[in-house]
Amino acid sequence: MDYQKLAQLLYPDIDKTPEYYEEKYPPRDLPEGAKVTRFAPSPTGFVHFGGLFPVTVCERLAHQSGGVFMLRIEDTDSKREVEGAEMDIIRAFEHFGIRFDESIVHGGDYGPYRQSDRKAIYQCYAKYLVANGHAYPCFCSAEELDELRARQEEAKVTPGYYGEYVRCRDLSYEEVEANLKAGKPFVLRFRSNGNAENKVKITDLIKGNLEITENSIDHVLLKSDGIPTYHMAHAVDDHLMRTTHVIRGEEWLPSLPYHVQLFQALGFRLPKYMHISQLMRLEGTAKKKLSKRDAGAGITYYFSEGYAPECVTEYVMTLLNSNFEDWRRANPNEDIDKFPFAIKKMSPSGCLFDMAKLNDVCKNVVSRMDAETVYNKVTGWAEEYDPELHALLTRDPDYSRRILGIGRGGAKPRKDIALWKEVKEYVSFFFEELFTVSAEMPANVEPADRVKILTAFAESYDETADQTAWFDGIRAIAESVGYAGDMKAYKAEPEKYRGHIGDVSMCLRVAVTGRESSPDMYEVMKILGAEKVTARCLAAAKA
Repeated sequence: MDYQKLAQLLYPDIDKTPEYYEEKYPPRDLPEGAKVTRFAPSPTGFVHFGGLFPVTVCERLAHQSGGVFMLRIEDTDSKREVEGAEMDIIRAFEHFGIRFDESIVHGGDYGPYRQSDRKAIYQCYAKYLVANGHAYPCFCSAEELDELRARQEEAKVTPGYYGEYVRCRDLSYEEVEANLKAGKPFVLRFRSNGNAENKVKITDLIKGNLEITENSIDHVLLKSDGIPTYHMAHAVDDHLMRTTHVIRGEEWLPSLPYHVQLFQALGFRLPKYMHISQLMRLEGTAKKKLSKRDAGAGITYYFSEGYAPECVTEYVMTLLNSNFEDWRRANPNEDIDKFPFAIKKMSPSGCLFDMAKLNDVCKNVVSRMDAETVYNKVTGWAEEYDPELHALLTRDPDYSRRILGIGRGGAKPRKDIALWKEVKEYVSFFFEELFTVSAEMPANVEPADRVKILTAFAESYDETADQTAWFDGIRAIAESVGYAGDMKAYKAEPEKYRGHIGDVSMCLRVAVTGRESSPDMYEVMKILGAEKVTARCLAAAKA
């Protein structure tokens, strides 16, 4: 077979050579050790939470090494494509602080960054493979392939186009020409010389040294419409875009021996591979893959629920690098970008998605934010997802900032808020439109005592008093009603008292906030003001 002649027969309109593209996309001029990474999703309309793992690794490795991070849209499967999904992908990840250096939006010298715009490039390299005896046209119909598959199922052998099941691998030039003249469509297949009895030794930067069954299947390189499969496209793109590290899910590991063969046939240097284990969740005591149907699987869930991007990023980092939490404890206020991300600290066994752990991380991260930051982020979220809350918070911004500033700063800040959707409930008692009494008064405080306590406080409350004087006033009221003003005294002789100062304080808390738990009551009352505090105490006394 004259493979050069066959290549020209199949692709007469392809006049550019690999040398042309090698010159157009030369090696990048980057510092030594700089990594070039890419995130390459398909625009199918669903952005999975698990995508944050490879995209975060890609971004960290590239930017911490002075390299380049690309977004490449792999849209070769038009049947699954969803209109507008490309921009949804970009917006979703940029929402979480992921910065792309090159993409369909940001541009770059190594584009196009949409695979459907690179058809001529793939066909150039397909022609090269044919010309060098590494690929051939296959004219098998869908019916013939179904028949072949049925035979394999009956024989209980590995499915695929290989060995005795191959029909078009050794067609003569004349037979190929006759099929083309007859108008028969064809796919282009890779001519594998592998043997399924052999093992291929491959080093993965996360999983270590691996031995995987050698590829013996003649996989499809180009479909009948001339569009490449993932395998062909990723090899050509990663080479021409000068990708140094390929980070992807471990579901691609079985394809790795084929990719090694393909890179060798194309004359490309193999990039370094990192296969991240699938994100799992617990179902009872069993671990299951986090599927699209599970709560928290889709990125948009985190938008509507009000997860601050910083919180989600921090959680992802706790799963990606085993030493991150130790670093965060030692550097509680440091920018996360200062964390030295390391491949060696990634677990080869994968991550367990834990919503409770995520929410704990959120509380920690939000607690470190100042009131201005929280106000801006909450109102930004509420404008789209909770207009009522947005209207309340923006009606008097200074009032809202004072509310959100309670307990912030210091060595042990309060951790009341994990998600922005929780803010409405948290601040509800500060706004008459939302205020409700959901807690009961202490059962051991007699109704008559409650009336005395609340009335006396309403009559004596001075919002200008400092915290010591304010609490001394509550103690005096407690003692006047026969309650211990000191817990030690009560514990020593409880029979002498009708209750203790904690009971009195709880009466005030329920009256003013409508709940049993709230931020510091002195600060709460200062923000509410004497008029509201007095009115609520008197209303509770009459209830």
